[in-house]
Amino acid sequence: MHFVGKLTAVTLVVLTGAMALTGSGPASAQQAPAQQAPQAAQPAQPAPQATQPAPAPAQQPQQTQPAQPAPPAQAAVESPVLDQATQQLAKAEGDLRRLAGRVESAKDDDALLAELKVQVDELSQQIIAASVATRPRLDEIKARLTELGDPPGAGAPPEQAIVTEERQHLLAERGAINAFTGTAENLSVEARKLANGITATRRALFSNTLLKHTEISAETLAVAVTTTIGETQALSRSVGSWLTFAWNYKRVPLLIAIFLSLCAALIFLAGSRRLFAPFLRHNGDEEEPNYFRKLSVAFWSTVIPTVSATAFAMSSYFFLNSFNVLRPDIAPILAITLAVVVVLLFITSLAQAVLSPSQSNWRLVRVSDRGARMLFISICAMAVVNVLDYLAGSISESLGSPVILTVAKSFVASIIIGLILMSMAWIRPMLRPDEPFGAPGRSWPRIVWISLLLMGALLVAIALGGYVGLARFIATQIIVTGAILVTMYIGILTGRSVSKQGAFAETRAGRYLERRFQLEQVGLDQIGLASGLGIYALVLLFFVPLILMQWGFKIADIESWTYRVLTEIRIGTITISLVGLLAGLLFFALGFVVTRWVQRWIDGNVMARSRVDAGVRNSIRTGIGYVGVGLAGLIGLSAAGIDLSSLALVAGALSLGVGFGLQNIVSNFVSGLILLVERPFKVGDWIVSGTTEGFVRRISVRATEIETFQHQSIMMPNSLLINASVGNWTHRNKLGRSEITVTVTYASDPRRVIELLQDIAAAHPMVLKNPAPSVGFTAFGDERMTFELRIYVADVLTAGNVRNDIRITIYERFRDEGIGSPFPLKIEDTTPEEEAPAEAEPSLGAEPEPPAEAEEAPETAPRSIAKRGSRGG
Repeated sequence: MHFVGKLTAVTLVVLTGAMALTGSGPASAQQAPAQQAPQAAQPAQPAPQATQPAPAPAQQPQQTQPAQPAPPAQAAVESPVLDQATQQLAKAEGDLRRLAGRVESAKDDDALLAELKVQVDELSQQIIAASVATRPRLDEIKARLTELGDPPGAGAPPEQAIVTEERQHLLAERGAINAFTGTAENLSVEARKLANGITATRRALFSNTLLKHTEISAETLAVAVTTTIGETQALSRSVGSWLTFAWNYKRVPLLIAIFLSLCAALIFLAGSRRLFAPFLRHNGDEEEPNYFRKLSVAFWSTVIPTVSATAFAMSSYFFLNSFNVLRPDIAPILAITLAVVVVLLFITSLAQAVLSPSQSNWRLVRVSDRGARMLFISICAMAVVNVLDYLAGSISESLGSPVILTVAKSFVASIIIGLILMSMAWIRPMLRPDEPFGAPGRSWPRIVWISLLLMGALLVAIALGGYVGLARFIATQIIVTGAILVTMYIGILTGRSVSKQGAFAETRAGRYLERRFQLEQVGLDQIGLASGLGIYALVLLFFVPLILMQWGFKIADIESWTYRVLTEIRIGTITISLVGLLAGLLFFALGFVVTRWVQRWIDGNVMARSRVDAGVRNSIRTGIGYVGVGLAGLIGLSAAGIDLSSLALVAGALSLGVGFGLQNIVSNFVSGLILLVERPFKVGDWIVSGTTEGFVRRISVRATEIETFQHQSIMMPNSLLINASVGNWTHRNKLGRSEITVTVTYASDPRRVIELLQDIAAAHPMVLKNPAPSVGFTAFGDERMTFELRIYVADVLTAGNVRNDIRITIYERFRDEGIGSPFPLKIEDTTPEEEAPAEAEPSLGAEPEPPAEAEEAPETAPRSIAKRGSRGG
């Protein structure tokens, strides 16, 4: 094999020299080795660019062989990566030539051109992928050549032969890869040109179909009438002969197909009625349903019957075709008949749901009863005329009738639809807000009135001008696309209504979930939000493709666009894949769940049975959590297609910043990231750090904004919050304990004081019963006994007001009970007779307490007071 490679290399050198001598020029002499490189790598499948006519003269091989030492190494190079890429490129080139031939023969078939466009785009991606596959090897070659360095110059000691051979081999392989990349780029350009040509051809077909002019005259219409009679007779004969043939020779398959179709229809009908009965039924006892209920019934009563009818039509055609009951001339007629029935059902169901002519309380638009009936009749009439036009056109095409017959039918249908639109402008359906639905009604707003008149007149004018195809297209878009847009709008309104706060709890599904799973309002609102987003997605995924198909796009186009949106969204040089991002999120979530499971399993089964110390268990559990989440993050980033080298760049930038004296900034930055991820406190929490106390208003990557009770904003560096102790009053919840200190004289009954304090705390509505309030006899003072009332409140931010109320109540109750002064008194030399009246004076004191957002001023009393107590009292 090595000998054959050398012989091939020598032959190439000879041919190159011969072409140079025969006048091929220096450009050709330089291009030939590069073009022959892929042939050397894959001689069985040569690239088309490498085919060069071999010159006959070979009389000077001695002169050309020493002049070109590099090509032998290039021709003899062996690279598995290049071999595989060359095979893929050769196959792609063959497929591209075959697709080009099919495109040339399908210039008049728009559907086939759309499919070929998708195949060409896929082939272009394969070509690019084959070229990209060689880039890692090219990078390796460049790195190795850099390590080897340049060959020694004149006068330098020679290098080892193995180094020279390796350099030559690498240079040859690099040249072959470069030549392959150029060939792939050329082939990719050809594929792109072919795809653009297909798009231009389809655009021209669409324009020619719409803008084709036909001469409309009385003679033409007379011929069309005569042809219609003959077509009716031919249709009658075709249908009759088919029914006779099917009944005489395919009776059993025909009956089986009809039976299976009816069974499918019953299944769809019964299933939809059973599953979606609340969305399809108007309850008679609902005299005035809310707007969300109206929207829901209107949307689902339109979509569900349409989907069921579509499934029935498809199953019917499938069964009849599977049992070979249909003939080639009858199959398209039956298919278009089923399709127009589904379209007609969709439009009439939508008009019925929106206008509700017989039940004004379910009407979505505020129009009069007479106006609703007239609008419903007009819309249904336009729909019937349009679908009959399409049905008649399909029948004419199936029977091979003259084109003038189809043109005449579309002409008449466009004129009728235009006249109906003009007549709708004179309907008076509008009502004032205070008028009942039975009122006569008023005219349309001027803009609506003018729009209806202009659309109808324009449709008639275009048809009379001979552009029947354009008139037919506009009429179809007015009816079908208008109906789809109205349904989309209703669906969007439904999603918006169900996602509002408190709306989902009022629905039947919300009430069922509340009873079944004991869900609270927050959970129901979250489900409502998810349901609203689901309705949005359903509306977009179902109706947007329908609109695109109505405007001439094919299913293949929609599939191609969807694939591009999900796999490659280009922003400059960056490519984003939604599928990759979703996969990354799923992998991260899976890794997170597995990490938590491993933590619980090791903690509950391994370390608990081994009686490991609680501190060691916590350390191991935390370490496993960090490692697992880190690995899950790396796997998720890799699955999302994010280059992890960018993280190395960020780390390098941080290291550089630290090296230049930005330690504090980097420390605050990293601390901010830790705070945002770990969340020891969040915006709105009441925290205490050193001498700073207040509410967290904003957390950034450098500093945290804390608003004190005096409404002063303090920007505290994040590193201080990481390195210092931080107290959070509202970390997990707002439940908090508060203390109120009370002192009384020794003349008071301690048990009675405890009983009174407990009664006062239990009587306050904002004091929690669980945990229950408690009273502690905390100290014997020089002159007074000290008691501490401990209460729990649901919201610690309201503790100041609660303490204030309780202190007032304590003062009043102690005064009524005749309990001695709770204030510490200044002891003076007095007689027992002077002290007794003084002790009888009721007075009360408690430590001043700052409110939730402002500090209270110290309380004063007519006697000297020694302030004492805890911070919470």
